[in-house]
Amino acid sequence: MISKKNIICLALMATSITGFAQHTSTPPEVSPMPMKPEMTEIWEPEVQVVTPAKNVGDAPSDAIILFDGSNLDQWVSQKDATKPAPWTIVNNDHLEVKPGTGGIQTKMKFGDIQLHIEFSAPDKVEGASQGRGNSGLFLQNRYELQILDSYQNRTYRNGQAGAIYKDVAPLVNVMRGPLEWNSYDVIYTAVRFKADGRVDAPARITVLCNGVLVQNNTTIAGLTNYIGLHMYTEAHGDDVIALQDHNNKTQFRNIWLRKL
Repeated sequence: MISKKNIICLALMATSITGFAQHTSTPPEVSPMPMKPEMTEIWEPEVQVVTPAKNVGDAPSDAIILFDGSNLDQWVSQKDATKPAPWTIVNNDHLEVKPGTGGIQTKMKFGDIQLHIEFSAPDKVEGASQGRGNSGLFLQNRYELQILDSYQNRTYRNGQAGAIYKDVAPLVNVMRGPLEWNSYDVIYTAVRFKADGRVDAPARITVLCNGVLVQNNTTIAGLTNYIGLHMYTEAHGDDVIALQDHNNKTQFRNIWLRKL
């Protein structure tokens, strides 16, 4: 039998526990500290200063100059990378494809880039469809941005100027006449591969042709093959940029890029 004294003790303990529980319950809400403008300001590190070109389309201060009309020191033959680029420099101004000699490629290798290039069809307008002013800009030596005289020149839509060749057609055709110069401004994000060689993230590209958007953060499906479906067949890293010899005297000038 529980004594009267024990009953009193138990009652006092229960009262104490209840009081403790009440004391340790959820604390009252505390108002958050008011935000101040400086709490969301980021000051360091300071943004790098790059001096823009005086003329639109010319190279900014941090660009790598691939061709400015003076020499082909940044390029070699695609047939034999130990030999100099075999194309012709005209009037210390522009570069002309020498048909039959093969393409040319950069000595340096690149991944993510911003690139500017200007091109023109041969001075003598001849041929049709893919036979008129044809060349190509190959990123990482594999993925072709088509170069073609597409001014009043009908061809398959994913093979005209501004197309990711045999993959994605350009949004619009903004090519100038064959005796005028055209420009591409390219933002290219290289493909990423996993450790086991599978694609982690495909290559992506944005292109402005003559200042007009023709590829808008477009996914590149894989190797831009002339025949067959496009897919990534092997893992690779940075690689050269190449210009194609397609047996047309296509012309180039003012080529530069920035690593991203």
